[in-house]
Amino acid sequence: MDLTHPSAHTDAAIAQRIAEGDRSALAQLYARESGPVYRYCLALCGNPSWAADAMQDAFLAFVSKPQGYDAARAPLAAYLAGIARHAVLAHLRHQDRETPTDDDSAAWDDSAAATAEHEPASLLITRQGVDALMRAIAALPVVFREAVILVELQERSYAEAAAIAGIELNTLRTRLHRGRARLAAMLAPAERPQQRTRPAAASSALAATQDPRALGVDLAHPSPTQEASS
Repeated sequence: MDLTHPSAHTDAAIAQRIAEGDRSALAQLYARESGPVYRYCLALCGNPSWAADAMQDAFLAFVSKPQGYDAARAPLAAYLAGIARHAVLAHLRHQDRETPTDDDSAAWDDSAAATAEHEPASLLITRQGVDALMRAIAALPVVFREAVILVELQERSYAEAAAIAGIELNTLRTRLHRGRARLAAMLAPAERPQQRTRPAAASSALAATQDPRALGVDLAHPSPTQEASS
């Protein structure tokens, strides 16, 4: 097996232990990945209940069929986030809120956005502007929002972000570029140049305020339902 990503051997071992019924391995994985998966889902849909359900669904789906995971293809983190992503998008479609698509050029002129895009850092703002940034991200079309969340807020690699979204690297780069441009255009009028900073402020604030533990989710131990599934 050609294990190419850094966590491949660890992920393969964890998956094997879970397949053999090792509950401590499941607890280890849940503690490591439930937070990032939940925050990704919450940023994508803006609904804490949906995000928690999608995160739990991802773990339950994995535990019910751990042999479906191939460590040679993607990190386990990306595999879980990808499963959760489908659950979030299903909620959005059911509510008729959004249909994921790149074809929204009629509602946006990329040439105008390009004039507002300077550097990725121009999208990041001070703590006082985090709320404005998150509102702007929430206003992006879902495919652009997802790319920005995965790369800018969660600081995932392009390869992992593309694996989660189920798209090619070039498609991810295009979505990220357009998402950054739109954010810059939305935020530029409200932001003074000296207020701009690195995206870490938004990422840190998101991690601090959008934690599964706020919903009573135990990161160290799976729920009884999850353990029963293993």
